[in-house]
Amino acid sequence: MGAARGIQEELSMGTHSSAVLCCALATLGALGSAHAQSWPAKPVRVAVAQAAGSATDIVTRVVGNGLSEALGQPFVVDIRAGAGGLVGTEVAAKAAPDGDTMLMANISTHGVNPALHTKLSFDPVRDFAPISMVSTTANVLVVHPSLPVHTVKEFMALARARPGQLAFSTPGSGSSQHLATELLRFMAGNTPMLHVPYKGSGGAMASVIAGETVWMMPTVPLSLPHIRAKRVRPIAVSTSRPVDDLPGIPTIAETLPGYDVVTWYALMFPAGAPQSIVTRANAEIVKLLATADMQRALAVHGMQAQASTPEQRGEFVKSEIARWTKVAKQAGIRAD
Repeated sequence: MGAARGIQEELSMGTHSSAVLCCALATLGALGSAHAQSWPAKPVRVAVAQAAGSATDIVTRVVGNGLSEALGQPFVVDIRAGAGGLVGTEVAAKAAPDGDTMLMANISTHGVNPALHTKLSFDPVRDFAPISMVSTTANVLVVHPSLPVHTVKEFMALARARPGQLAFSTPGSGSSQHLATELLRFMAGNTPMLHVPYKGSGGAMASVIAGETVWMMPTVPLSLPHIRAKRVRPIAVSTSRPVDDLPGIPTIAETLPGYDVVTWYALMFPAGAPQSIVTRANAEIVKLLATADMQRALAVHGMQAQASTPEQRGEFVKSEIARWTKVAKQAGIRAD
């Protein structure tokens, strides 16, 4: 009887402890939900790993202004350019995971850089909590007007006829535009061409306009003003579908099936951000990107609004790193 009574008392105590634990978990859940509903309670810093005036800076300001209006707190752009995007990415990775810091990640920070650098001070996957895709745009194969080509087929034929002579510019060795160009070159038969790296997209574009180099693959936002002014000639776009801003310009994939390069932008928190805040931020971003005003604001800059779930964004980042690691290996490009 005594043993039975002892067991019964232990069971009773266990039941009591379980009830207390459940109550505590429910309280924590309620607090997390309340925290999420009050987010953001103060200004949010959005780190940008590229230079002021870059496409990343532009999309951050456009989307940040929209979030500020919707949520009643400033979304402050924090330019942390340097080392091809590594500086700003590291700043965001090491920030407190409290929802007060975001990173506007992109194809460089979470695609190309991890493919080129084997020794990083952060992990591009484990050290970030994806929130949502924000925007995408295409790259454009543009040539100097003097180059006697108007199609990808003609461009490839000229490159084969002049091996190593068609000089192309990029914003830098190992940049996303450089790897997009290398992918094109491989798919076009690994034809030798001359790479001329610059420090930034502006210098690379100026080089083509001046005829110092004869082609490059800039983004739509960078190239549109120069295309419209006829300083460069568009040949084809990098995405699998045509671009509204460039009517009549075909895709590279129409000549080289399977070629598809998207320049993308996505918001992320440092890893460890409360899931309730990630969920809330995702919902607000998805809602904002669905509005006609935001879609028009991005379209002005040659960008398309595109949202996603955090899970979709996380899987996409992994696939991008794997893809560009393969291209970098083929091209023999390493940063360390």
